[in-house]
Order: sequence, then C-alpha cells, then structure tokens
Amino acid sequence: MTIADPFDAIADPNRRHLLEELRRAPKTVNELAEGLPISRPAVSQHLKALLDCNLVSVSTSGTRRIYAIHRPGFDRLNLWLDQFWS
Repeated sequence: MTIADPFDAIADPNRRHLLEELRRAPKTVNELAEGLPISRPAVSQHLKALLDCNLVSVSTSGTRRIYAIHRPGFDRLNLWLDQFWS
C-alpha cells in the first residue's frame, strides 16, 4: 500500500484517528493500536501510508519506533486549503 497523496492518506478514518493521537504526543505502534478496533499490523500499514506522504515521521529509541507528526508534510495540504480563504 503506497499512498503518496496526503489527501488520499487522510481520507481513511483510521489514519485521521492516528494523526489526532499523534497530534497530542509521539507514540509507538502499540500505544496507537490501543485506541483502535484494528490489529497492530493494520496500524503499522496505516502508519506506512502516512510516512509515504510525509505526514508522520519515525525515530528510534532502543528497540522502540516512535511516530510523530511531521509538520512540514502538512504544507501541501495547507497550501491547497488556504486558497479557499483568500
């Protein structure tokens, strides 16, 4: 599953939920999976789609992979949306 268009990525309600959770604080896959009725591997696939379009970033701390919002990735969305307010 490769989604390079951020609009396609945020079309999925599970991905929007992940983004809302990450907006509050960086989290691991296991922490994110706790709030969703989908499997941990499915959460990982959704995170991969968000990574592919640069909406999230990932860092490592020991054996843990920590996901966070990647603010520059939202620039494309913001530019498109801003045209409706000017």
